[in-house]
Amino acid sequence: MLLSQILDTEGNCAVVVRNGSEAGILKGVSSTYQLVMNAIGSGQCLAESIRSHELGPAVDLEKLSEDGRLLLPLHHPDPAHMHLTGTGLTHLGSAATRDAMHAKTETDETQLTDSMKMFRMGLKNGKPTNGHAGVQPEWFYKGNGTSAVAPGSDLVSPGFCDDGGEEPEIAGTYVIGPDGTPHRVGFALANEFSDHVMERQNYLYLAHSKLRPASFGPEMLVGDLPDHVEGTSRLIRDGSVLWQKPFLSGESNMSHTLANLEHHHFKYDLFCQPGDVHVHMFGTATLSFADGISCIDGDVVEIAAKGFGVPLKNRLTFEVRDSGMTAVRVL
Repeated sequence: MLLSQILDTEGNCAVVVRNGSEAGILKGVSSTYQLVMNAIGSGQCLAESIRSHELGPAVDLEKLSEDGRLLLPLHHPDPAHMHLTGTGLTHLGSAATRDAMHAKTETDETQLTDSMKMFRMGLKNGKPTNGHAGVQPEWFYKGNGTSAVAPGSDLVSPGFCDDGGEEPEIAGTYVIGPDGTPHRVGFALANEFSDHVMERQNYLYLAHSKLRPASFGPEMLVGDLPDHVEGTSRLIRDGSVLWQKPFLSGESNMSHTLANLEHHHFKYDLFCQPGDVHVHMFGTATLSFADGISCIDGDVVEIAAKGFGVPLKNRLTFEVRDSGMTAVRVL
């Protein structure tokens, strides 16, 4: 089952449910957030809550995508109460990359980079089997709901950036219940847009490089994430595919369990505030920057995977660099 949000014919938000090839508007709810909060309040699972509502008119999500009427599949009515975060160094990549990574971890500890040390820690204890938490992953913050960009809209790189490039990922979506308990809503495709040139200058610039917009959706998988997810990331320039590559996700392709990644995010009371929405991106091993590609203004990124519905598409735009200082007014 897939959930999404669209602009209806009157310009209002509507929730769409897709089962197989059939998609229709869910009656009686004005947003996914309302649907989720109602489910939490009634003690129902989300699928039960969905089935308790009547299905309205059928919609063509592919056509709505072309018309620019797709919204984020989940949002908070107050953007300040929506958090975009993520984890890195969590994926193994292809078999060849995996073998190379394992070989590197056999070198002397003093010769490893901080990134490789973090990756090695995940390999050793990112999937604990003793009922306790495993090692904590690399973690980063991207912004609040003002940084969440709807499918089909532009991902804008600020003028002070050195670069901007795609990162195809799977994101978990969550709503915090009234008692502070995180509730996972589902999983969606995500583009975790980042400044890789800035990060490469110095790893301590990672925090700066991640403070960029991101997009996720258009559709959200309700239920468990498949153990193996295989998708395709494409970079389209002037109407032609410039670069494309498969990407892998799901726990069979990761060095951490989802439960371990979720624990190390929600162990902080800060992230368990009632009513808040969280979109947590689980990482990737595939990006065009690693293959020597520099994105330019007007490039379009398309991320698709079987079982996740309509592909996620966003155009990349780059603001003109402004060397002026930010003005701060003294009160």
